[in-house]
Amino acid sequence: MNRSYSFIVAASVALAYAATAPAIAAPSASAPLDASNPFAKVSSLPFHYPAFDKIKDEHFKPAFDAGMREQLREVAAIAANKAAPTFENTIVAMERSGQLLARVATTFSNLQGANTNDALDAIDREMSPKLAAHHDAIFMNEQLWQRVKAIYDKRDSLKLDAESKHLVERYRRDFVRAGANLSAADKAKLKTLNGEIAGLQSNFAQNVLKEANASALVVDTRAELAGLSDAEIAVAAAEAKKRGLDGKYVIALVNTTIQPPMASMTNRATRERLMAASLARGSHGGDFDSRALVQRLARLRAEKAALLGYPTFAAYSLEEETAKTPEAVNKLLADVIKPAEANARSEAQEIQKVIDAEKGGFQVAAQDWAYYTDKVRAAKYAFDESQLKPYFEMNNVVLNGVFYAAGKEYGLSFKERHDLPVYDPDVRTFDVFDADGKQLAIFIMDYYARPNKQGGAWMNEYVTQSKLLGNMPVVANHLNIPKPAAGQPTLLTFDEVTTAFHEFGHALHGMFSNVKYPTFGGANTARDFVEYPSQLNEMWATWPEVLANYAKHYQTGAPMPKALLDKVTAARKFNMGFITTEYTAAAILDQRWHQLAPSQVPADVPGFEAQALKEAGADFAPVPPRYRSTYFSHSFSGGYSAGYYAYLWSEKLAADTTEWFKENGGLLRKNGDYFRKTLLSRGGSADELELFRNFRGRDAKIEPLLERRGLTGN
Repeated sequence: MNRSYSFIVAASVALAYAATAPAIAAPSASAPLDASNPFAKVSSLPFHYPAFDKIKDEHFKPAFDAGMREQLREVAAIAANKAAPTFENTIVAMERSGQLLARVATTFSNLQGANTNDALDAIDREMSPKLAAHHDAIFMNEQLWQRVKAIYDKRDSLKLDAESKHLVERYRRDFVRAGANLSAADKAKLKTLNGEIAGLQSNFAQNVLKEANASALVVDTRAELAGLSDAEIAVAAAEAKKRGLDGKYVIALVNTTIQPPMASMTNRATRERLMAASLARGSHGGDFDSRALVQRLARLRAEKAALLGYPTFAAYSLEEETAKTPEAVNKLLADVIKPAEANARSEAQEIQKVIDAEKGGFQVAAQDWAYYTDKVRAAKYAFDESQLKPYFEMNNVVLNGVFYAAGKEYGLSFKERHDLPVYDPDVRTFDVFDADGKQLAIFIMDYYARPNKQGGAWMNEYVTQSKLLGNMPVVANHLNIPKPAAGQPTLLTFDEVTTAFHEFGHALHGMFSNVKYPTFGGANTARDFVEYPSQLNEMWATWPEVLANYAKHYQTGAPMPKALLDKVTAARKFNMGFITTEYTAAAILDQRWHQLAPSQVPADVPGFEAQALKEAGADFAPVPPRYRSTYFSHSFSGGYSAGYYAYLWSEKLAADTTEWFKENGGLLRKNGDYFRKTLLSRGGSADELELFRNFRGRDAKIEPLLERRGLTGN
């Protein structure tokens, strides 16, 4: 998921003037943002929903510039205040600052992920280092830092409520981590590093998207696509025509290593070509080769950590997570990869038996896994994915599955609206109402894949809840479901169904936020905690009452037969060796790159990757990492650098919480209301693990995680 902006835009997408100045000087007078610019004032639409119909590419740059000037004036006034520093005139004043910049930066970041173009990409490249400098100009300001430090030092005597005290502690931590205690010379070095890192992260993200488009598989004949449905082949033909390749077929790549069509393609040569194209991304030369970017980013991040007094970037990054140390993360990954790979090898043996029985004459390889896994599943459970998809029509899954579960658990109701502007015709919007009938949020649903949309699935917030600013949430979910040919239904795989529930768990985190300060609003929590509510929400996808409500045939409306329902439930842990191994291997790569000192960063990216996987016992060839380094956006675009492990860490909390729901009766309002009150509504307003302990009454145990993934037998 993507994080929203709080007091100041995050350093990875942040900017500034006076980047090398030792203190913030009020910028010289300049014209305010033109009133015709949609960002000049808060949107007049409900809940300050963005005016997408009025926002043009050319509006972003002047709004960024004006937003930074405005925030620098605001912060300069705070720093120069002659009155003694107080919580109100310093901390709260900073929370109120930068609202114009937050408006434009949030909207820009979200659109650049969901609906980018060359103009937005160019703005991103220009603004990323400037925004990093803007962040530095504030957080390295000595005068401002001394005011924050003075408040922190006497925080226990200020009679602050718990959330306010936590905010003071958060500001102190952020200033120190941003270099507030460095010498002037080292501050200048850090600013330079931050600017270059931000620019390289932007380049990497754009390379990944452009390389995926450039590496799409071109197929000459329909016969080579045997096994795909007529609808899927029609989509491939339409994509080819769009590229001027009439008569051919183009299979677009998604960001993961394993490509979805591999599950259906009967032609092994085509599967092999598709796998080769996927694995080679960013590492075979050309305009979008990312090997040098990976190497340079790893080195610069390591240098930044060393400058701030940390042995590695992972140590620096993990300090603000609930895991706290690289050692804790390494232990988790080691505890999981051994049983996961053992399960994967057992699964490979089952696949090989099918291949041999068909006289295939080859050993199972990565391109074969998805295709033959479906055959093994069919043999074990007497069903395959094609039997399930007719029961998972997208609209039904959302309205009668995702929304239904939220209604039963939390009392929410939803009403689609068609009057709000959207940035793409396929985007849908819903008003969300609380159990008392009051509107709680606006939900944006963007499920279809587009060539100008980043891969994967995520949630973001266009407006983050804050009592201080009077803001109510506008949250969005983004998936990458291939859009069917015109007139055809959108039928989901079970993985896509689960993803819809997962991302809506993030959305609930944003919708239920009930905090005072924008820094803590919505899903602004530690990275290794933020996935917890979303992973928990996955449980309702297979909860019998929910599944029975949405798993209905798209043509007849007939419910999924109980025998098939039972098989779906029984198969939940099927292929978990593969799923856990590919994920954990990627998490290991992320840690290995970021647990290097500057002098240890290698020049040979593929060689280092191979050695790291081998040393960790994660080098089982038929199960490649979910992302290789050169297209590992989570790690090298900045969002989850040294933090990709977070999904597994959060899942430990989610698995334990799933057991709590089962112990207490499952899908009941009293359970949802308690979880909402003690955890979902609190955002980042308290230590996250304390929130969990307050809810659960103890720390999370790992056994439910291993059981959930079927790893207890190893």
